[in-house]
Order: sequence, then structure tokens, then C-alpha cells
Amino acid sequence: MNTRLIKDKILSKLMLVFTLASVSLLVIIGIGLYYKSIPIIHRLSWGELITSSIWKPLKGLFGFFPFIMGTLWVTAIAIIIALPLCLLTALYIVEYAPTKIKRVLTPFVNLLSGIPPVIFGVWGVLFIIPLIQIYIAPHFVEFSTGYSVLAGGIVLAVMIFPLIVSIISEVLRTIPQELKDASLSLGATKWETIKKVILRKALPGIIAATVLAISRAFGETIAVLMVCGNNAAVPHSVFDPGYPLPALIANNYGEMLSIPLYDSALMFAALLLFIIILLFNIISRVILSRLERRLSA
Repeated sequence: MNTRLIKDKILSKLMLVFTLASVSLLVIIGIGLYYKSIPIIHRLSWGELITSSIWKPLKGLFGFFPFIMGTLWVTAIAIIIALPLCLLTALYIVEYAPTKIKRVLTPFVNLLSGIPPVIFGVWGVLFIIPLIQIYIAPHFVEFSTGYSVLAGGIVLAVMIFPLIVSIISEVLRTIPQELKDASLSLGATKWETIKKVILRKALPGIIAATVLAISRAFGETIAVLMVCGNNAAVPHSVFDPGYPLPALIANNYGEMLSIPLYDSALMFAALLLFIIILLFNIISRVILSRLERRLSA
């Protein structure tokens, strides 16, 4: 008996160590990025780096505001496009689709998550860019090459589509059947039951799925790099080109590091991306916990 208790304590301690090691990776990554960013932080203040729009590395001017806005533009467009489609798709699969159709749709949705990002980028260049340039942009602006934050948002929306659909579908399946039956027995229609019972109960899970998708969207690189235009200027409309932070790092790291402070500037870009994702997840977690308490009250 004593041997079994000792083994149990050892295993519990080991699991605690591994858990702490996993969590500490987040701190180690943040410290490493900050350490590599110290040269440019000592040269320019945080305020200058974040709020300046001037990007002239040869003159020692590193303004990251256009890259931050490019990241936010692309991510926001992707979520605005993807979330309604994903929610309706998940609702149809879980609540409306016959079993035979579910067996066909679910593998196809999951198949999208296995496609390499570069293929989405090529698809965006071949189809989305001409679509925006020839058919959409002329109705709103005088000229657009098609390489824009809108193209990046559309491609990114398709990439995060299977992730959101899968999570929301699992959340919807956890709704007790008794709640649905009670609503229907009171005379509510199927849609009224979905709107007033199922969606209300599943709201925290839907928000969690959205947060996870946004976190992935923030860091997507290759596909977005291929269709955004990569112009270091603040986008003022969806048809303007953008330059997200991940694209900046992927485009320049290893090629122009002979320029003073360029290595540190790219590490600062990675640090900014890390901080944005971290703050977004913390704020989302606070909002989600408050929402869960309100719904359970």
C-alpha cells in the first residue's frame, strides 16, 4: 500500500512539473523576444515605435503602426466574413442536416484544415485577386490591383472556417436535448428554439471558438503574405494593400539583417504580435468568464 501511495505522489509531482514547464514556455518566449528587441527599444521609445508610420530602415526609422493596422484589418475582415457562415454551417450540420448529409459534410469541412496555407495563397492569387480587381473594386474605388486587406481577409476566413465550424459544432452537441424538447413542447418553432435556447446556452462556447480562431488568424503568414500587397502604409479602405506583422517578419528575416537594428526591429515585430495575441486572449477570457457568470445567474 505504501509503495502505491509513493508512486501516486511521484506521478502527481511529475505531472505538476510538466504542467509548469509547459506554462513557462510562454514566459520564456516573451523574455527571449524582449531580450532580442532591447537594442531598438533603447534607440527608440515604445511610443515612437508603435505610433510612427514611417518605415525607412536605411535611415534608422522603424514605425510599426502600418503593420499593426494591417494585422488588425485582415483579422477583422476574416472574422466578419467567417463567423456568420461558420455559425450557420454548424447549426445546419447539428440541428437540421440528415444523418447521411452529416457524414458527407463533416469530412469535407475537416478536410479544409489539412490543406497547406500556401495552397490557399495560390488560390487567392489566381481567383480572389482577379475577382476583387475586375468585379468588386470598380464599383467602389477608381483603381485597385486586387492585392488588398480584403483579399487577405477572404483567404484567411476560408482558412479558419473549419476550426470555427468544428468547435461550434461540438459546443452545440453539448446542449441537453431536454432543453430543446421543453422549448418545442411549449409551442416554439425549430428556429425559435435555436435562437432563444440553443444559441443563448452555447454563447460562451461560440465566443471561445471565435477567440481561438482570431488567435490563429493573427499569426497566419504565407497565404496572407501572398495576397495582401505588402505595402508599408496604413490601409484606409478594404481595397488598400496592407502589410501584417507576420508577413513583415517572413519577408525580411535573414535577408536584410546587415542593416543596423533591423534584426532587433523584426524581433520587436514578433514581440508586438506576441503581446497583441496575449492581451486579446486575456481580455477575451475576462469577458467570457463574466458572460458565463451572468448566464448561470
